[in-house]
Amino acid sequence: MEALQNLAHRIDLPSGLLESHKVLFTEAFTHRSAITSNTVNEHNERLEFLGDAVLELVTTEFLFHKFPDPEGVLTNYRSALVKRENLATVARKLELGEILRLSRGEDRSGGRGKDYLLANALEALIGALYLAGGMTVAEEFIRRFVLVELDEILEEGAHIDAKSAFQEFTQGEFGITPTYEVLEAVGKDHEKEFKMGAYLDETLVGTGSGKSKKEAQTDAALQALTAKETWSPNFEKKESN
Repeated sequence: MEALQNLAHRIDLPSGLLESHKVLFTEAFTHRSAITSNTVNEHNERLEFLGDAVLELVTTEFLFHKFPDPEGVLTNYRSALVKRENLATVARKLELGEILRLSRGEDRSGGRGKDYLLANALEALIGALYLAGGMTVAEEFIRRFVLVELDEILEEGAHIDAKSAFQEFTQGEFGITPTYEVLEAVGKDHEKEFKMGAYLDETLVGTGSGKSKKEAQTDAALQALTAKETWSPNFEKKESN
């Protein structure tokens, strides 16, 4: 309870909200692995489901009013804001890992530091804030702690569609269209982690991970672009017309 109270202080939770919704906020930080009974609604996956929808709505409206760009550009901005890595970064800043309720095994395996568990916990917290305080409270939290990351994302170019940029580069330089293959898929269906490889012809040039194949492909493309100086000399440049 003390950890939750500290969090309430850090995020300036309205007075009395935590006390009147202790069970809800505790559930937000309870991973499935911590459940020892057959109770269905004690872990945070339902809250995560709700929080994901609230986060996407608030982020979409924010971007709609802030930028005059077309839909495709706004989609890239939104994807960068709500992707696992960014949410995990926010969760670490808020020290959510310290609050997570995990099984001993998950805890020993470093669960408190895993991106997907931290990102899921942040989304579950948003779901709890929405149920406890309504859209106003949830939106204020999202704007203050998630959307504030946008300037850094734009500065670093994290919003760029890595798959498109990678394909444009490889087709322009070598006349080769990249392909992707699943290298590994681990975990249960509700929290599966994919590892994908980005290939030019049959040469592996980048690997990436994510909670979906699409996310892992994007990460693999980004890693390939980042390391292009190491592998590009191995390919013959396309002849210019």
